[in-house]
Amino acid sequence: MAEREQEKHGTEQKGGMVTMPFIFANEVCDKLAVVGFNANMINYLTTKIHMPMTRAANTLTNFGGTASLTPLLGAYVADAYAGRFWTITVASVVYVVGMTLLTLSAVIPQLLPPPCSPSASSPPCQEANGGQLAVLYTVLLLGAIGSGGIRPCVVAFGADQFDETDPKQSARTWKYFNWYYFVMGVSILVAVTVVVYVQEDVGWGLGLGIPTVLMFLSVIALVCGYRLYRILDPAGSPFTRLLQVSVAAFRKRKASVGWDAKAAELYRNDELDAAISLGGKLVHTKHMKFLDKAAIVTREDDPKSPNLWRLSTVHRVEELKSVIRMGPIWASGILLFAAYAQQSTFSIQQAKTMDRRLSESFQVPSGSMQVFTMISMLTTIAFYDRIFVPVAHRFTGLERGITFLHRMGIGFAISILATLVAGLVEVKRKRAASQHGLTNSPHSVIPISAFWLVPQYSLHGIAEAFMSIGHLEFFYDQAPESMRSTATALFWTTISAGNYLSTLLVSVVHRFTAGDDGSNWLPDDNLNRGKLEYFYWLLTLLQAVNLVYYVCCAKYYTFKPVQVHRVDGGDKSEQDEVELASRV
Repeated sequence: MAEREQEKHGTEQKGGMVTMPFIFANEVCDKLAVVGFNANMINYLTTKIHMPMTRAANTLTNFGGTASLTPLLGAYVADAYAGRFWTITVASVVYVVGMTLLTLSAVIPQLLPPPCSPSASSPPCQEANGGQLAVLYTVLLLGAIGSGGIRPCVVAFGADQFDETDPKQSARTWKYFNWYYFVMGVSILVAVTVVVYVQEDVGWGLGLGIPTVLMFLSVIALVCGYRLYRILDPAGSPFTRLLQVSVAAFRKRKASVGWDAKAAELYRNDELDAAISLGGKLVHTKHMKFLDKAAIVTREDDPKSPNLWRLSTVHRVEELKSVIRMGPIWASGILLFAAYAQQSTFSIQQAKTMDRRLSESFQVPSGSMQVFTMISMLTTIAFYDRIFVPVAHRFTGLERGITFLHRMGIGFAISILATLVAGLVEVKRKRAASQHGLTNSPHSVIPISAFWLVPQYSLHGIAEAFMSIGHLEFFYDQAPESMRSTATALFWTTISAGNYLSTLLVSVVHRFTAGDDGSNWLPDDNLNRGKLEYFYWLLTLLQAVNLVYYVCCAKYYTFKPVQVHRVDGGDKSEQDEVELASRV
């Protein structure tokens, strides 16, 4: 019966390493397109749309937040109705439409405000009118919708290609996350160098047209591997199941249940849960006892044909418990991504005022400074996979060297150092501006090398290699099996919350640090007269408090226990084993 359910739920003979070239090709084109679209957008908004700097920064973080929130909707569609493959495909097409519209808006003069010179003697630049802004916001909305379908599904779809019931394939899953992030990083590296260079030094029409074409090619690459993929059928809405458990527990709130004495009496139905527990059933845990009431069988219940709004299985109750247990760890990542968001806003504005020349005839585009984040991230991933893990394995005995919770903790600590260093570099940048009489010249190049920004960019890259991959592993590993797309969406909602928090912090700081003399920590028109270093140090302090919070959450976190059904290849005997799903 279980074998027939597996055949119905997915195509077991497909998948494996043979699918990786198609998935990674899709990811390369996709990230080249998306990052090429986002990396230099702060310059597009300030130089072409003529937005004030603070407003442009908030527009981008709001877009980033929305684009990281829509994955919840995309995950729901994938898990409940369409499946991951078709969700990715349709969402990619939507993204192509949005990028095509943005490319057209960059080359059609009527869709942009009149060009102007930002010099002090010139009249103020005319901001975009309502119609031009409507085009921009439509593009951003289409981008957010497209991201909603792509982001939660691509990572999980790649991991789906490795069968968890096969020990040899399941051992490759955590390596897949490392190399997925590595391929993504290489793509981003190219995007923030080649694509950003074209945008700034050749033209925005071509600079945005290249990502548009690459996004179209990503769809082609994905579809070409269709016959090879291990495609799992959607197992029904996970949100509906979670809601059913909550309602059933509330309706039986007056019922009582003990811990071990009554655990065996809770409702179980292997046939009902077959499609959502191919990798093993979740075992009853002694936490959140009130939810166990949803699995108590009363006289009104029919165990053979249960009303799921009154009676839930232990497996479904444990699904909800698993999601709730992940909440505190989810929340701990918000501040890190709020700090990380500054790289694409204020850090780029810092770079614009500094000497970026590599030679007399070439200077690094300010948007390409993020290349140092990517280089450090890629180097760290390779070091982690090839050196750190084997060495750590000798001491810990864990296949992946250290747990993903330890990996995330290291990332949090390094991120604190990154924002601390960013504030120190800003002090040095403003001192150089003052020494050369350029404090009141916001568009002049200060004679200080932009490569002073490399440490903060590099530290953010190292932090991302530890924290982001660890965070992604955590969600995929600890989420219920049938909620893998939703779990990946939770990773993106952390980024979403971080972007929104960044918007809130920038807005609050900008408002409450404004002085009567026009001074401000985060001025709109002259970063040299601001106190950006104070903002960075505020983030440093908040992250330090957050690290203490994370350590407490990690110390008391309980891994989900799974009952795995195994067959002994020697005597064909079957046995059930309970193991903690930490995949170590």
